[in-house]
Amino acid sequence: MASDGEPLRVTFFPPLHHQRRMWILDTLRRERLTEIVDIGCGEGAFLATLCQPTPWLKPNHFQDDDHELCSLFDNVGLNDEDTPDLHATRIAGLDILSSQLEIAAQHTSPASINPLYTRWEPLHVELWQGSVDAINPAFIDVQCIVASELIEHLTDDILVHVAPIVLGVYRPRMFLVTTPSYTFNERWSPPGAADPQGYPDPTGRTNRVFRHLDHKFEWTVDEFVLWCKSVAQEWGYAIETATIGIPKEQDPWGRDGILGGASQVATFRRLDDHSRRQLEDAERRPSGARITNRIWHPSDFREIEEAMVVKFQQWREVTLGVQELWFADNLPILCGGSIDVMLDAAGQSTKLVIQRVTGQQRGNWKIQLVGELTNHRPEQSTLMETEDVMCEDDESDYDVGETSFDSGVHIGMTYDGAPCRHEDIGWTQVSSEDSWAANWCGNGTDTGRSEWDRKL
Repeated sequence: MASDGEPLRVTFFPPLHHQRRMWILDTLRRERLTEIVDIGCGEGAFLATLCQPTPWLKPNHFQDDDHELCSLFDNVGLNDEDTPDLHATRIAGLDILSSQLEIAAQHTSPASINPLYTRWEPLHVELWQGSVDAINPAFIDVQCIVASELIEHLTDDILVHVAPIVLGVYRPRMFLVTTPSYTFNERWSPPGAADPQGYPDPTGRTNRVFRHLDHKFEWTVDEFVLWCKSVAQEWGYAIETATIGIPKEQDPWGRDGILGGASQVATFRRLDDHSRRQLEDAERRPSGARITNRIWHPSDFREIEEAMVVKFQQWREVTLGVQELWFADNLPILCGGSIDVMLDAAGQSTKLVIQRVTGQQRGNWKIQLVGELTNHRPEQSTLMETEDVMCEDDESDYDVGETSFDSGVHIGMTYDGAPCRHEDIGWTQVSSEDSWAANWCGNGTDTGRSEWDRKL
């Protein structure tokens, strides 16, 4: 047990910034959000995570409503309803510092993506330089805005504009916020003692000790909930709050249940989004029409079946995971990026059997080879070396920095592999005349531009 004046040992696994990122990503996946703006993006660590391509295409509507295909797989995890993949199409970052955005541009460029991953869907990335208290028309009606570890860095004259602009002007479907919990700060020291490694309130308004030199405030749980409820009610949003980040160590004084988690999180959900979600649900319901024909163009099922069988023989295995097969050599290309095509080919094959796992995603299913392996062992030179690739993001958090600005810069990127082109895009709130944009666009036309660009 630490003596007075000594900080207590408090560690987190996964690291606290990973837990915050996981909470945001889980929400984005669960809500099937495809347009995300990260305000206070810093060096783009979270944006880089969003840039990682999904391993396969999302199912088409006719695949969702295909009762024949559903019956083939007993409708168990066919579309990964519990934890769907994130299929981002447009993401944007906003920060005050050009130096941060230069690094973010590197982290989000197509060249930064692992070459072992195939991108099946286009992605447009925009980086904006500016302050959160200036209205950017490009962010209006975006699906989701994220402010992770941002608000505590803002001075009062900036913070007062966050809710009116984000919730009142941009009107996103969801607004996700994370911020430190001052209530938790007691966990770093014995009862009644201040954290010796903390930073006194720079404003002088309180005698609180904060976690970071640049923090202008840190709210208790009650203070954060009060702010969230107030702005949510004013701008027509429902609000859910919680804390995340429980230490690995137990508190010697038994305060864990009282202090809660180290980070506070809030989900703002637009109230009029209920009608929109009802409409989206209605679009997914069977319309009464029946499908009379289905035509697949990715590849012949027999070719896909044979490619899978070859992998069983090469690897001398009679059972392989769906993900193992999917990332093997040319199978994704043969299937046109759709894992449903591979599963359909295996389901119709007489040489393969799908071993479905109740409650598990399709990627965790197994496929078994019917019969025995052939005696012929392929030449070593023909074997494909494989490796597991993790989308691990272990970068540390980044500070927001100053909160005033006098110029604006916009960088746009489209992930479709075409040559670079440039075009000027203005932002009415930017006083500088040297605003510029760089886009990776398709076929030298405007088709690669974001819907956000066209709204300006």
